[in-house]
Amino acid sequence: MSFVPPEITPVFAAVLVVTSFLTSALTAAMGLGGGVAMLAVLSLGLPVTSVLPVHGVVQMGSNGGRVIIQRRYLVGSLLVWFTLGSLAGIALGASVVVSIPDALAKGALALFILWSVYRKKPSAVARTHGKTYFVLGGAVSSFCTMLVGATGPLVAALLASTGLIKQPLVATHAACMVIQHGMKILVFGTLGFAYAQWGPLIAAMIASGVAGTWVGTRTLDNLPEATFRLGFRIVMTLISLHMIWQIF
Repeated sequence: MSFVPPEITPVFAAVLVVTSFLTSALTAAMGLGGGVAMLAVLSLGLPVTSVLPVHGVVQMGSNGGRVIIQRRYLVGSLLVWFTLGSLAGIALGASVVVSIPDALAKGALALFILWSVYRKKPSAVARTHGKTYFVLGGAVSSFCTMLVGATGPLVAALLASTGLIKQPLVATHAACMVIQHGMKILVFGTLGFAYAQWGPLIAAMIASGVAGTWVGTRTLDNLPEATFRLGFRIVMTLISLHMIWQIF
């Protein structure tokens, strides 16, 4: 089995391995941003039919490494309800993945993120970690991940409204993304995507992503909470504006 899939060049494969390190470090330090950046780089050189499946496996590996490294900060009670909602969202998304315009999905996602970041205060339901809130949040974000791939900012907005501080927010966000990407991988495999030929490259990208996660986690531990919150809001705003710009 060749290390480089026939659809891409060795140079671009090397770029992807380095990108995985950098984007994982970004996500571990700021809580998000790396998934969207990785999706953008993948889109530059991969066939369109391979972008979301490959992105899903790489991001699952990267987030899985973050869960292991930051496991003591996980808020497990949120994950149960998020998982239940994700099952419904993935199932629905799989049935309509080819029928919703990409521009419409990206625009709606970007506007929701901006609303979540800049609304005056979180609702009482969100602050008390209501079951319905996380079931619906899991369903909506998982539905969107089947359409646009990188829904990390949406899940981050969902969790940020609970008032979690930086380490629990980043760790629990990573676990939510592992759940979503794991389900998505199974769906694309069922639909016939050949993961095997991408195996060696994906393994290298996951390994470099874990290394990036370790570096980013050290940064997060030393980052003041106020600085983290400001950086979090700036990154989410830039991602949302980038999504809107892509529509036009």
